[in-house]
Amino acid sequence: MCGIVGYIGYEDVKEIIIGGLEKLEYRGYDSAGIAIAGDNDVYICKEKGRISNLRECIDSSITGTLGIGHTRWATHGVPNKINSHPHQSSSKRFTLVHNGIIENYEELRRKYLNGTKFISDTDSEVIVQLIEKFVKDGESVELAIRHTMSELNGSYALAIIDKEDMNTLYAAKNKTPLLAGKGEGFNMIGSDAMAMINYTNMFYEINDKEFLKITRDSINIYTIYGNKVSREPYRADINAADTEKGPYPHYMMKEIEEQPFVIRKIMSEYSDADGNMYIEPKIVEDVRKCDKLYIIACGTSYHAGLIGKQFFEKIAHKPTEVIIASEFIYNMPILSKKPLFMFVSQSGETADCRAVLVKVKEMGYKTLTLTNVKGSTLSREADNTLLLYAGPEIAVASTKAYTAQIAVLAILAAMTDNKINIDIFKELSKIAYTMETLCDAKDKYMALAGKYLAGSRNCFYIGRSMDYYICLEAALKLKEISYIQTEGFAAGELKHGTIALIEQNTPVIAVITQENINLNTRSNIKEVKARGAATMTISMRRLSQETDDIVIDDVNELLSPLAAIIPAQYLAYYSALIKGCDIDKPRNLAKSVTVE
Repeated sequence: MCGIVGYIGYEDVKEIIIGGLEKLEYRGYDSAGIAIAGDNDVYICKEKGRISNLRECIDSSITGTLGIGHTRWATHGVPNKINSHPHQSSSKRFTLVHNGIIENYEELRRKYLNGTKFISDTDSEVIVQLIEKFVKDGESVELAIRHTMSELNGSYALAIIDKEDMNTLYAAKNKTPLLAGKGEGFNMIGSDAMAMINYTNMFYEINDKEFLKITRDSINIYTIYGNKVSREPYRADINAADTEKGPYPHYMMKEIEEQPFVIRKIMSEYSDADGNMYIEPKIVEDVRKCDKLYIIACGTSYHAGLIGKQFFEKIAHKPTEVIIASEFIYNMPILSKKPLFMFVSQSGETADCRAVLVKVKEMGYKTLTLTNVKGSTLSREADNTLLLYAGPEIAVASTKAYTAQIAVLAILAAMTDNKINIDIFKELSKIAYTMETLCDAKDKYMALAGKYLAGSRNCFYIGRSMDYYICLEAALKLKEISYIQTEGFAAGELKHGTIALIEQNTPVIAVITQENINLNTRSNIKEVKARGAATMTISMRRLSQETDDIVIDDVNELLSPLAAIIPAQYLAYYSALIKGCDIDKPRNLAKSVTVE
């Protein structure tokens, strides 16, 4: 949530900062702002709405070689120009942008800042006012920032400009993502690598409660106590071209159609020289030795985890529980004697997952992260990591990262103990080909979306067994980007209450990929149809009937979610397109949820 970009060097900073913020749009935001330091003053421009609004308001005559920018997703104070970042101290000496939430900001106002005039309703303004107060009390700027850090309870990534020192960019981090980018004659900070990848691919990881002092030629990292930290930068394997849409109208369309490639990429990355499945033995051994696997995730990743549970229990006979991260941290179940915790997160920065990770590490349990982002917080802090190799995913609604999670979970399950002798690579190869054929049927999905969905207020997906888990993700995709109220239901639960919601022409989409529940789900289709529902069916070819709307070539039942989700992703896309919704940046949502 939110995004930060900072730059200090010799180039004019405006386009560097604005371009970096545009790379962070996928994280979600409702306003944006920029601060440019030059000619012994700091120029600020901020606007509600899109970065295009910010571009229009910037005075083109303003130049500078030091700057910070911010995209805001409102938490404290409504989305408006005043509450947008950057914020300044009362004397305007210090300028700050902040990602995160300060839990004790009201207490700090009462304790230190009585009589200080506040401009905004944000928790963030308290930080910049505190820094100025401590400097006025006689502390150096560095000490004042570190003192402020010690007073803050909550999460923060900070970028700070001191008008009296235009040759330094200050930064700090706790719980909220922040990277430092190393350049030649310049240095940068950003919420993630994509904001800086057009300028550098060398980055420093920043740990919690670390403070940075950055000049054109140096990046110095310190602990909150002022002790200097020695750390080597790492090279990010991101191609700047991968963050562009290319010929596609939206990132979501691009990412849907990249899924066959991603499946093949995963097979390549998790194979040995002979083409056999390979995962680091220590990871496989940890899974084998645990008495129960706990998959911790949120949103789309939670849905992938539900399918992963089927893999581990049916392929490896490993007991598995899937828990929503935000529920686990406040309502921990009774744990087994030797658990392994697996954290599934596209970004590797999900705050709720990290809260669980910190807790279970304190308890001494083994941890494993599945993530798309090398060097992310969950990856760094877990005992081991499995990467998804999906490439940058920009659209807020996850598509290729979801299928990548499922594919990696299937490989790990088979490596743990393949009790049903399934040839995962052979089946994944079929899946990749089937995905390609499904992507070729776009015109059909657009027609179905126009006929059944785009004009509807609500919609239901129904299915049983693994199909139910597909329905949960399919429903999430549709509601995320088209704003059609959509729910995924276990088809057998219809008569226990849900069927009361069926009205004339209510769209009900049934998913049928499992032979043992085929006839049961078809019976449920008849039930809702008899009550006026407009039904659509997605089925496997071997189970299909002449009236089914979307028929998928046969694949292994266990891996069918990888194929069956493709039509659902397209239905969501085209429903949103027909309605004129902002497909890549749906309202109120953020790609990376970095606050609890």
